[in-house]
Amino acid sequence: MRCSCCFRQALTRNINLMNRVDRQKSSLATLLLKLPEGMRLVVHTVVIAFVAGLSAVAFLFFTHYLFAQSYLVFAARSKSYFAVASFLMITLSSLLVCLLLRYFGSEAAGSGIPQVKSAFWKELGWIRLRPVLIKFAGGILSIGGGQSLGREGPSVFIGAGVASNLSGALGSPRRERRGPAIIGASAGLAAAFNTPLAAITFAIEEVVGDLNSRFLGRVVLASVIGAFAVYGILGRQPAFSLPAVENVSWLHYAIVPAVALLASSAGALFQRSTLRLRGRLARQKRLPVWLRPLFGGWITWSIGVTLFLTTGKVGVFGLGYQDLSSALNNLFDWRVAGLLVAAKLAATVASYGFGGIGGIFAPALFLGGMSGYFLGGLFGLWLPLTPADRIVLSAVGMSACLGTIVRAPLTSMLIVFEMTHQFALVPGLMIGTIISQAVARLNGSLNFYDALLVQDGHELHKVRPPLDLQSWQNLPAAAIANPRPVILSDLTAESLKNAIDSHPYAWFPLIVEGRLTGLVGRADIVAALPQGIEPRVTEAVTCYPDQTIREVGNKFIDSPSNIVLVVEREQEKVIGLITLHDLLRAQAAIQS
Repeated sequence: MRCSCCFRQALTRNINLMNRVDRQKSSLATLLLKLPEGMRLVVHTVVIAFVAGLSAVAFLFFTHYLFAQSYLVFAARSKSYFAVASFLMITLSSLLVCLLLRYFGSEAAGSGIPQVKSAFWKELGWIRLRPVLIKFAGGILSIGGGQSLGREGPSVFIGAGVASNLSGALGSPRRERRGPAIIGASAGLAAAFNTPLAAITFAIEEVVGDLNSRFLGRVVLASVIGAFAVYGILGRQPAFSLPAVENVSWLHYAIVPAVALLASSAGALFQRSTLRLRGRLARQKRLPVWLRPLFGGWITWSIGVTLFLTTGKVGVFGLGYQDLSSALNNLFDWRVAGLLVAAKLAATVASYGFGGIGGIFAPALFLGGMSGYFLGGLFGLWLPLTPADRIVLSAVGMSACLGTIVRAPLTSMLIVFEMTHQFALVPGLMIGTIISQAVARLNGSLNFYDALLVQDGHELHKVRPPLDLQSWQNLPAAAIANPRPVILSDLTAESLKNAIDSHPYAWFPLIVEGRLTGLVGRADIVAALPQGIEPRVTEAVTCYPDQTIREVGNKFIDSPSNIVLVVEREQEKVIGLITLHDLLRAQAAIQS
């Protein structure tokens, strides 16, 4: 525990130091202000994209280093040694992740992409620094320590968070961080996977949701910078080394639909199972949130060590890219691939569902690739498939599984192409993408990230609102209202003191015996408590939940408190609260 306390103190000092830097304009910020506006925007983009890319490269390096120095070393020894050493490794790393989540914030759990989407739309791109640091350290421990998770989500979150905070240090106010956030996200993903084209499409398809976005040019530049960062440090190598895909027969196209269907079904099953597990864990109270990654690690270990003892494969642990690369080079029995699909699916559901820190791109690519390799071997018992055919089928499975989960068809196709550098894969990838999107629609109306946001209590119209101002103004008032306002039921000194001590709000609705009396201001409460008198009650301005935002905006003119209460039409019951800040922030998100 002493070591944990020292680590906590050191991390807190670093956070405080970087926060002080964020409050001061650096010499670089002063230099930027002297540049012409167009040049300033380009230099600003290059600087924050490069730093975001470096952070993603550092995350990639340390994750790979930890895994290589543990599991790959263990696997070279005896099977009994691997079983004991891997259990100790995943237990220790998971415990450290638990401590990080316990003492520094549980919001760092999971992928990070849903949090980037939420911050981009709801917070105008502002991301706190503390979760970024926890995601960096915890992601290395989770993925490098053996949890069945990927590095893309943390890389996107780390890149976006670093860029958002660095932009603040360079003088950008919080309301202007959306550009830096999406720039950092695309640079982080480009560096994490060495895939600049896929980083562009993912940022636009998944986060922004608008191909005509004014951020497109900066996203393209950031993705190039992120790719240069990883090229310069780790070299221009694809994620998977493949033999040249030559002599591809037309026969394999008859099997592509079956592969895409199986891989897409695996992706759909992963999404449903993970959401169901998260929902059940959220309803129970016996296991604390911060302790759950340990149990996810133990489940992953039991599955992974069983498979290792029977097949000698370590693909259940970590990213699984070693075994996936072997499959893409036709280096092991296709029957083992079927076992790896089942084991990796169960382990990833446990790792993510129990709150590990990591993403789902790598597991999705693994599940799809092994599904394609398995069916290629199975159909090869009756059909004369070439080794190149099996490679194409594996790549089709990778794209289909990922596309079903994230529902970003261009990204799922481009990321496999860029990770393999094989143009012969493209026709099969396109067919698989079409089938994956059909399966995804049958699986539900939301992709995995949006389903996570809904499960965690977010409202999608606030995370991804309409793209034009007029459509947004025609939304009902309930769309931007806070549905859980803090309400006073009396004006006793105890109730008043408890309200201002427990909540930071400036105004509190007063409802006495079921009737709305008005609003009580914090300043009036603070002034009244020492004198032992009741505070002044201000008249409340109300609206109905089905009135449009345009109508509600006009009501703020008559509100002395800059607050409008949302009440039911029949019973006049308060069901929400809208502040002027809520209105302006939401409008700024649309206009930018």
